[in-house]
Amino acid sequence: MMPDTPLLDTVKFPADTRAFDIAQLKQLAQEVRAETIDAVSVTGGHLGAGLGVVELTTALHHVFETPKDILIWDVGHQCYPHKILTGRRDRIRTLRQGGGLSGFTKRSESEYDPFGAAHASTSISAALGFAAARDQKGEKNRVVAVIGDGSMSAGMAYEAMNNAAEATSGQLMVILNDNDMSIAPPVGGMSAYLAGLVSGGAYQNVRRLGKSVAQHLPRPFRKAAKKAEEYARGMVTGGTFFEELGFYYVGPIDGHDMDNLVPILKKAAAIEDRPVLVHVVTQKGKGYTHAESSADKLHAVVKFDVVSGKQAKAISNTPSYTKVFGTELIKHARIDPSIVAITAAMPSGTGLDLFGQAFPERTYDVGIAEQHAVTFAAGLAADGMKPVCAIYSTFLQRGYDQVVHDVAIQSLPVRFAMDRAGLVGSDGATHAGSFDIGFMGALPGMVLMAAADEAELAAMISTSLAIDDRPSAFRYPRGDGVGVEIPELAAPLEIGKGRIVREGTSVAILSLGTRLQESLKAADMLAAKGVSATVADARFAKPLDADMILRLAREHEALITVEEGAMGGFGAFVLQLLAEKGALDGGLKIRTLNLPDVFQDQDAPMAMYAQAGLNAEHIAAAALQSLGVSASQAVRA
Repeated sequence: MMPDTPLLDTVKFPADTRAFDIAQLKQLAQEVRAETIDAVSVTGGHLGAGLGVVELTTALHHVFETPKDILIWDVGHQCYPHKILTGRRDRIRTLRQGGGLSGFTKRSESEYDPFGAAHASTSISAALGFAAARDQKGEKNRVVAVIGDGSMSAGMAYEAMNNAAEATSGQLMVILNDNDMSIAPPVGGMSAYLAGLVSGGAYQNVRRLGKSVAQHLPRPFRKAAKKAEEYARGMVTGGTFFEELGFYYVGPIDGHDMDNLVPILKKAAAIEDRPVLVHVVTQKGKGYTHAESSADKLHAVVKFDVVSGKQAKAISNTPSYTKVFGTELIKHARIDPSIVAITAAMPSGTGLDLFGQAFPERTYDVGIAEQHAVTFAAGLAADGMKPVCAIYSTFLQRGYDQVVHDVAIQSLPVRFAMDRAGLVGSDGATHAGSFDIGFMGALPGMVLMAAADEAELAAMISTSLAIDDRPSAFRYPRGDGVGVEIPELAAPLEIGKGRIVREGTSVAILSLGTRLQESLKAADMLAAKGVSATVADARFAKPLDADMILRLAREHEALITVEEGAMGGFGAFVLQLLAEKGALDGGLKIRTLNLPDVFQDQDAPMAMYAQAGLNAEHIAAAALQSLGVSASQAVRA
């Protein structure tokens, strides 16, 4: 049953809330919360973060004249209430579905999404860009960035804040959404009173008067007066650190107390002589009992029953690749005390929560700081430890310079476990692991592997741990394995050696990664049409198994490469090898199947791979086309 939302029903866009009083804003927030819970129960998605900012979202759209005023959300996990209030309520139950609303902010979706985001810690930099552009154009609109305390663990946020006072002379507000109580003292009436006081006009006038007097004092006294005012305020409100970065600090305030939140935001918005940071304390999962009581505050959920909170998780007989990784790493760590694991704020997402339970002293969660994670791992490796750096493929992009400069150039044996390789379904383009084959394979000395199934992943973990003179990486997808048996302790693979899985005569299908199962299905389809196919698992994108690839080229009329990665990856590596060895001179027909040269929007994984042309029927069609044979013309070999 749909929630009862009489006031929300009257709101199409934020302008409809501007005349509301505080009581109406409170009611609206409650209705937005109910609508958010109901919508996510249908679609799945990120729930806890959005519930924590319902009052803040409502207040921001009431106080600021969006979309003229720029409102930028960091990451975007919390943007569902924002979408409900900005003309997208009628589509909110299409979240993360094929053809539906993105689970994150997206510029092409709405003018109320001025900047797209799904990776963390970008909002302040982007907001500062908008503020500087406004100043250049002589306009007067306001700019607001909302960033969570977790995102403040990344250096980029501080780089932006350090630059803010210099880059803009007009209004800029950063909302620090502190939902972890990690840097906030207790909030309540006194905190709200102090925040209101320091953001108010009277205090500002006194402060300006003090500044004008101080300007006539000798420089040492002038600096002392400035510090005295800032430190006096900082001692009471906790904002000294932000003051040092050039921000005027207001807070902490209760992000669910609309009576104080709205007037303080209005006062803070009027401060234009320097950037302002408003410290808002919220509760993740607020207003939904099942989220409030959950350890992760129901951060990410599948479809669920609103009343019971029970999620409709499918039962699987096979473990996920992520769980295989965590479990296999534990096996090795029990034998080798030098193995340590590093994650960047994703212990459960990478399977390192399991490792952390088994070896808490050997597990490092560095926060949303991939650059630091990589160089931290390099330092561990340089001093004789065996670091395994588990980072999603899409997030490793953020630490690529460190992979090059701090790891690869020094030939340090850091092991990179790249989860979420390939397409990721409902998370769409921002989280797809599309590029790591190309960017990791470009690095001299790198050993780069891709697992075709869970047993292969176990073997690649073992292989990576055995490499002690250079960096290595192995990639594996989101989702469950294929059901193959995993050895008690997998043996390392011979570096740079693939395997022939099925022998044939006419066409060779060379797969890297988990498209191997689809390649085998394609071979069956070809056999039914009279075309004999060899299927090989490359295992390594670098170093390539040159002997096997040249044999496939020599003994078959056509060669098809298949990978779950962008152009410029495995297929390109194979083509270069064949060209160097003259294997293309004899008329070999070759086709490279990879992800299309577009950023694919979210959909069901099978549908996304169909769009990419990487399912069995597409592989078989490519083989037939390379042979110059249509499906209707195929004859038995």
